[in-house]
Amino acid sequence: MEFLKNDLLLRALRKEKVERPPVWMMRQAGRYLPDYIKLREKYDFFTRVQTPELATEITLQPVDQVGVDAAIIFSDILVIPQALGLQVLLEENKGPVLPKVIKTQKDIEALQVEGAADRLNYVMQALSLTKKELAGRVPLIGFAGAPWTILCYMVEGKGSKTWDKAKQFAYTETPLAHQLLQKITDATISYLKAQVKAGADTVQVFDSWAGSLSPADFKTFAQPYLIQIADALKDDAPVILFPKGSWYALKDLSQSSAAGLGVDWCISPQMARELTNNTITLQGNFDPAKLLAPIPEIKKAVKEMIDEFGPQNYIANLGHGITPNVPVDHAKAFVEAVKEYQV
Repeated sequence: MEFLKNDLLLRALRKEKVERPPVWMMRQAGRYLPDYIKLREKYDFFTRVQTPELATEITLQPVDQVGVDAAIIFSDILVIPQALGLQVLLEENKGPVLPKVIKTQKDIEALQVEGAADRLNYVMQALSLTKKELAGRVPLIGFAGAPWTILCYMVEGKGSKTWDKAKQFAYTETPLAHQLLQKITDATISYLKAQVKAGADTVQVFDSWAGSLSPADFKTFAQPYLIQIADALKDDAPVILFPKGSWYALKDLSQSSAAGLGVDWCISPQMARELTNNTITLQGNFDPAKLLAPIPEIKKAVKEMIDEFGPQNYIANLGHGITPNVPVDHAKAFVEAVKEYQV
């Protein structure tokens, strides 16, 4: 294990005492940073993801420019459908499109789980290179999309507000949905294990569309697979689960092998602590839109947020990814407010 100059994030995940909470931001490497926008003008999205040198450069930008306590590898959750054999197209500012969607048993059987992680070797190369460039300054986070969220894209074929097709598939072709979820889970576990080998200090599983499910359906189609992933990785690295919009799952997930749970801004810190019985590290839950407020207000709101969660067993973060319209100095103010916090 190499020596980390700043291991606040890992200490918080191990529930050790910290002098202040660690801070990073989801989607911190990307679209609000002028230097990222320059690279975006030169290279298309998957070129940036699949070129280790570019992915590393992008991953390091917020560490150098915003001062966060962790780097998260620049990649995308939809590399898993690609590795399983589906085409994923990404148009700038339009979101992803999967021309061929999953509808039948035959479609599911055609997915290639075997070797999926090897086909994502460019992510491992980016992790190893980033690890080297970081030289122990801060921990490195790896990540993947959660099985339910990935199923949503593979069945729907594009982004959606309601995920009607994905849910229809889950409710009318339930055995097939579980088959697909299991395949995604198996590929994701081997992918995340490979990320840890390549240098990720911790991994986060993004269930961005978990909130489209009712509590009962979450328990059927999302929770078992999140828990499988957390169980499979518990001896490799700390796992953070982020089921966005599914505050009702916090109690069950706090009893899993996960080291941390991400929460969005739709739940109060106090309620999140009560639901998890203060047994697990929580991460979140600043509304990214609030980063557009005047800087003094951002700083005041950050201090209130930390006061409410409590500075221990806590990672300061947003409740979802940072949006492109956030000024860099506002993102910096968010990070600085956490760093100035006195325990």
